[in-house]
Amino acid sequence: MSDSDTGAAGRSQGETAQLSAIELNVNDQVRRLEVDPRTSLLDALREHLRLSGTKKGCDHGQCGACTVLINGRRVNSCLTLAVMHEDDEIVTIEGLGDPDDLHPMQRAFVERDGFQCGYCTPGQICSAVGMLAEVEAGWPSHATTDVTSPRIALTDAEIRERMSGNICRCAAYPNIVAAIRGIAVGDPE
Repeated sequence: MSDSDTGAAGRSQGETAQLSAIELNVNDQVRRLEVDPRTSLLDALREHLRLSGTKKGCDHGQCGACTVLINGRRVNSCLTLAVMHEDDEIVTIEGLGDPDDLHPMQRAFVERDGFQCGYCTPGQICSAVGMLAEVEAGWPSHATTDVTSPRIALTDAEIRERMSGNICRCAAYPNIVAAIRGIAVGDPE
């Protein structure tokens, strides 16, 4: 075994990486942390900042339970490192609204029963908020029928395609689509 192999083996058997001091702007609050540079944003939010709304589902970017908004765009927080986001604005489900003042999308999910067990709901809501911003910006999806139109028709198929990265094992999809459409068209009920 070479010296470099021995060094790598030693690190993997108990040595810890040097911690990185970072500042994250989460929900309009600057938070200072010391984290292993390999810490995912998801683990920084949940384990270091105790923001438990962002859920750990698959930890591979396939379920969307960990979706947060970074600079207004939806991101699977399990697939990005916390140290990469020092100058970014991070919004979690806790930053969208609170029980006394719900975000319109949160209210729509409650009113239209867009959840069952609720585990995926924070990621679904953050993704829906980011998705509507993408539609407003005119970004087409695979389901967009007329990519030349300045305004995207937000059909059920369009919503389903755009939300396909968020899985709901309870299959509350019809109510999730209804909640999103309600907000998109400005229908409070």
